[in-house]
Amino acid sequence: MIVVLSKGISLHDKELVRIYLKDRGFSIREQGFGEDSIIGATGKGVVDIRELGLLPGVERVTATSKPYELVSRETQSEDSIVTIGPVKIGGARISVIAGPCAVESKEQIRETAARVRESGAVLLRGGAYKPRTSPYAFQGLGMKGLEYMKAAGEEQGMPIVTEVVSPELATQMNDLTDMFQIGARNMQNFELLKKVGSLGKPVLLKRGPSATIEEWLLSAEYLLASGTKDVVLCERGIRTFETYTRNTLDISAIPVVKGLSHLPVIVDPSHAVGIRAKVAPAALAAIAAGADGLTVEVHPRPDEALSDGPQSLIPDQFERLMRDIEAMAPVVGKELLRTPRPSLPHSAGVKAIAAITGSIASAVAFCGETGAFAEQALMRAFGEEAPRISTESFSGVFDAVLDGSAMAGVVPVENSLAGSVHENYELFLRYPDIAMVGELKLRIVHCLIGDERATLDSIAIVRSHPQGFAQCRTFLDKHPNWQLEPYNNTATAVASIAREGAIKVAAIAGEAAARAYGLKTLVSGIETNPLNYTRFVIISRRVGDTAPVPPSLGSDTPNKASFVFSVPDKPGSLFACLKVLSERGINLSKLESRPIQGQPWRYLFYVDVNIPEASNVFNTVVDELKSKTEDFHFLGAYRASL
Repeated sequence: MIVVLSKGISLHDKELVRIYLKDRGFSIREQGFGEDSIIGATGKGVVDIRELGLLPGVERVTATSKPYELVSRETQSEDSIVTIGPVKIGGARISVIAGPCAVESKEQIRETAARVRESGAVLLRGGAYKPRTSPYAFQGLGMKGLEYMKAAGEEQGMPIVTEVVSPELATQMNDLTDMFQIGARNMQNFELLKKVGSLGKPVLLKRGPSATIEEWLLSAEYLLASGTKDVVLCERGIRTFETYTRNTLDISAIPVVKGLSHLPVIVDPSHAVGIRAKVAPAALAAIAAGADGLTVEVHPRPDEALSDGPQSLIPDQFERLMRDIEAMAPVVGKELLRTPRPSLPHSAGVKAIAAITGSIASAVAFCGETGAFAEQALMRAFGEEAPRISTESFSGVFDAVLDGSAMAGVVPVENSLAGSVHENYELFLRYPDIAMVGELKLRIVHCLIGDERATLDSIAIVRSHPQGFAQCRTFLDKHPNWQLEPYNNTATAVASIAREGAIKVAAIAGEAAARAYGLKTLVSGIETNPLNYTRFVIISRRVGDTAPVPPSLGSDTPNKASFVFSVPDKPGSLFACLKVLSERGINLSKLESRPIQGQPWRYLFYVDVNIPEASNVFNTVVDELKSKTEDFHFLGAYRASL
C-alpha cells in the first residue's frame, strides 16, 4: 500500500500517519518518487483505506495489486531516472557501461577505460571481487583492484560500477564505488540486498539465471525498501535447455518489466550470449526492444584475459557497436548519452562558458511550447531536467543565446521529407556571432490530438505547423472536409485546444504534447512516411573563431562542419570550390543552393562536410575556399549524429 503525502504536510501530521500505520501492523518506509513524498506500508496489517485517506496531510492512498509495491508502476507512473554523477540512466537516453570482466592490473584497467571512454561509454565496469564457479579460478584483486578502477574512472571522468559479494565487503567498498552491482548469483541474497540498500547508493541488479520476472522485481523491492532510491535492473540471460550460447537472452523481459515497473532496464549481452561475435547483434536487439542501456565487457587483449575472455569485445569492435547504437537511437526515440570529459566537468563548464560569453545562464532555448519536438530534442541533448526557455520564434532562440539569457539553443535545420528549414539557415547569416556546436536527429511521429470528448467524427478543424500538414498529407486526404489552420508550432496548436476546450478541433503534433496538455491521442503514427526525421543543431555564442561546447554535450572532437558561401559569376567557379574538397579528400555530405535575396540569379551554397582526423588539412581547405568564394560564412564544427 502506498500513502502519498501532501506537499505541505507538517512533521507532526507525518508522524501521526506513521504511528497510525505501525499500530495496525505495517512496516513502513518513507520514500521520494519524483515530486511526491510517499510512505510505503508493507506487511500483513489491516486498515480502512477510506479512514487512512482522511488523515491530515494524506493526499491519496493506493493499494497496489502487485507484491512489489515500491517497484510497481502503480506506485509511480513516470519512468524513474537513476543518476550516478554526470550519468543518467533511463528516460530518453541510452547509457552504455563498459569495461573488463575483472580488474587484472593498474595498466589493464587504465588502458581499457581510455579506450571505452573514447568510443562513448559513460560508466566504467570491472570486477574487484569475482564469484567464480571454480574455487581455483581468478577471484579478483580485491580492494587493490577497486582502487585501480576508481583511479582509472576519475582519470577519464567515468563513475564506476563493481560487484559486491557480501554484506561485510559492502561497507568496505562504499567509499570507492559509485554504483554497486548485485550479480546474478546474489540476486536473492536478501541479507546482501538489505545491506546494500541501506547504504543509499545506486544499485545495478542483475537477474538470476533461473529467476522469474516477479522474483527479480521482488529483489529490487528489497533494495528500495532498505533505503536506496536508485535501482537499475539488468537482464543478462536466463538458463534454458539451449546450449549454443552461454545463456538465453530474454528479450521479451524488457518490454514486460518496463510495463510492470518504473525502474530503468539495461541489458548485459556479454553474459547473455558468451560469444564475442554474438554480442553486438544481441546488444542492438536489446536497444530495439526498448532497453535504457547496455553493460558490455571490453578487454584490450581478450585472449590474455583472466576471466570471460571469449565474450569480451576488443576495443575496435566496441567502437563499431557504439556507432551502430548511435545510428539506431533516433529510430527508437532516444539519444546516445555522452558526458563531459574530466577537464570540463558540468559546473566548471558552465562557469567557463559564462566567463568567455558573459552569460551566467544555464538554460537552453527552444522555439514553441511545452511538448514541442524542439523541446524533445533539447531533452535528448541536455537531459529532462535541463532548465529551458521557450520562445515564440526561431529568431527568439538566437536572441536568447546572443544576449546571454540562454547558454545554448536548439533549432531545426533539416527534415528528411520536407528538406531544409531555410529560415534558420538565414538566421545564421543574420547572427554571425552564433555558431553550430552540436547536432542530433529526432524521429518525428505525428499524432492526431484532441479533447478527451473528441472523436474522428466530431473533428471539423485541424491545426498544425505547415510542415506537419505536408508530412501527413495521405492521412489528411482521407478527410477532405477538415479545415486546416496553420500554426507556427505543433505544440502551440495543441496548447490552443487545451485552452479553448474545443471538441471539434484537433491538432497534429507529437505524443509528448498530448501528455503535456492532458489531451487524448486520437490516432498515432499518421505521417505519410515513417522514415521521418528532423535534424536539430545546438547553437552557442561564438568566441573568436569558435564557440564553446555546452558541457552537457561532452567534448568529443568535431567530425563535421557547415558553411555557406557564394561564388563569382564566372565559368567553373563552383567547380573550383568542389575541386578543393575533392583533392584534399574531404567528403561532401550536403550541397544545396538558395537564391540571394535582393540579388536575382545569384545563389548561396549551403555545404556540410566531414572533418578529417588531420585538423591541419581541414584548416588549409577552409583557407583555400575563402580565397575562391565570396561571402564565406563558417557556421560551426561539431560532432555528427548518425
